[in-house]
Amino acid sequence: MFENLIEVLKNDPRKIVFTEGPDPRILSAADRLKKGGFLTPILVGNVDEVNKAAKEGGFDIEGLDILDPETYPKMDEMVSQMVELRKGKMTEEQCRDALKKGNYFGTMLVKMGVADALLGGATYSTADTVRPALQLIKTKPGNNIVSSCFIMIREKDGKEEMLAMGDCAINIDPDEDAIVETAIESAKTAKIFGLDPKVALLSYSTKGSGKGDSVDKMRNATEKIKKAAPDLAVDGELQFDASVSPVVAETKCKGSKVAGQANTFIFPDINAGNIGYKIAQRLGGFDAFGPVLQGLNAPINDLSRGCNAEEVYSMAIITAALK
Repeated sequence: MFENLIEVLKNDPRKIVFTEGPDPRILSAADRLKKGGFLTPILVGNVDEVNKAAKEGGFDIEGLDILDPETYPKMDEMVSQMVELRKGKMTEEQCRDALKKGNYFGTMLVKMGVADALLGGATYSTADTVRPALQLIKTKPGNNIVSSCFIMIREKDGKEEMLAMGDCAINIDPDEDAIVETAIESAKTAKIFGLDPKVALLSYSTKGSGKGDSVDKMRNATEKIKKAAPDLAVDGELQFDASVSPVVAETKCKGSKVAGQANTFIFPDINAGNIGYKIAQRLGGFDAFGPVLQGLNAPINDLSRGCNAEEVYSMAIITAALK
């Protein structure tokens, strides 16, 4: 998977801004990316602090741009643009204060075209990554929400196995329309990573075997997806076993083009999604990459505060390749 993404970046050079420049995990990833030559890091932070941390960690960041909100020469222009974007919601003083923070400053670097993508959140919450993105980058035309998708990868019987799972990180209790957006965007994400998406909308019910509001939500969302994206292979509502086991699918939903062979899974709420991907990760032996944020006008992604340098490096490649 990563070989394919790196080829994409080699053919279309891009820049990614890291909002937490002095963090050793960020510096380690920036060092590797610099050596790789296929993706250019931009580090946010005080120049002396970033260079000191790099020297102490033995990381080579020579020649990389280090941008400090306190000394950025185009700050007035940035403030002016942000005031316009937040018209009536934030004053000039409030915008200037917000831009002293790496998350807002980095997001505006993307908005102004200085960087193509952003990766943050190694030291702050998902909400602090998503909020500036929603306020400044905004959602793509036709999208009303930001959703998320995890790419799950493991090696089995000598072959790479890949799945997509959404939404496991952003929307707590999505309604039918949010499920529709999440499913369609997750299918697009799956395609970027080389999957031919077969989308299962999951439930505790298969084709009416159970009753409840959640069952109705997933069934109705499936019908809406079929109308909105008629070429997408999708089915629901399906129990997980019916979605992956051909034997169970033959019994419970014979004739389905998705049941028994699904590779892209849409959960009814964040409880199911978060539990589901972590079971796959911890008991199923899958590596989890994400959450990949979906629906934004530019590629912006969030790191776990418990991430390591390898995860930062991987997510940087994933994020930049989503452009």
